[in-house]
Amino acid sequence: MTDNVTPTPREAFEILLAGNQRFVAGSPEHPNQDAARRAELAPGQSPFAVLFGCSDSRLAAEIIFDRGLGDLFVVRTAGHVMGPEVLGSVEYGVSVLGCPLVVVLGHDSCGAVAATRAAVEGGATGDGFVRDVIERVTPSVLAARAAGHAEDADFIDEHVRCSVDLLLDRSRALADAVAAGRAAVVGLAYRLTDGTARLVTARGLDQAGTAAA
Repeated sequence: MTDNVTPTPREAFEILLAGNQRFVAGSPEHPNQDAARRAELAPGQSPFAVLFGCSDSRLAAEIIFDRGLGDLFVVRTAGHVMGPEVLGSVEYGVSVLGCPLVVVLGHDSCGAVAATRAAVEGGATGDGFVRDVIERVTPSVLAARAAGHAEDADFIDEHVRCSVDLLLDRSRALADAVAAGRAAVVGLAYRLTDGTARLVTARGLDQAGTAAA
């Protein structure tokens, strides 16, 4: 953002999608990436969105959404699994920094989801703390299987939906912000081959508070 006016949740979402469309088209503007922006942000930050996504190296948020310094408050873990640190970070972005939008970003060919599917189907649980990641993705995989899904995209979408639900179930601060119309939570699925970010689910995206899916 280039001014001090906080966008509505819908406006923030449209800004994010516009940047993704520029990235997909191969015409990025690379906004807010110069020395002037760096100096402007030194006293403080006011990002317009919290981006909670997978740690996959192909999902660099500021690149795929064509944004710059101070635009996105980024939290990333393998398979976008969450614990107290993630919840606290998201709440900080919304409650302290005033972000009107929280994005859960999943993607196709996700290693965490693939490993969890293998564990559920074959019993291999992974080593070390990778096992913890698999355990946290397991409910999403089980839900997708119960719904009769077989395609990778369906498992990714289910995991994104489960992550959005879990954020709102576990964070009273976030749920209250959505209920009051101060913030929205959306789930996106990113396609590696063409760079598109597709809407999977949304809570509170419109000012009236109605959900889109």
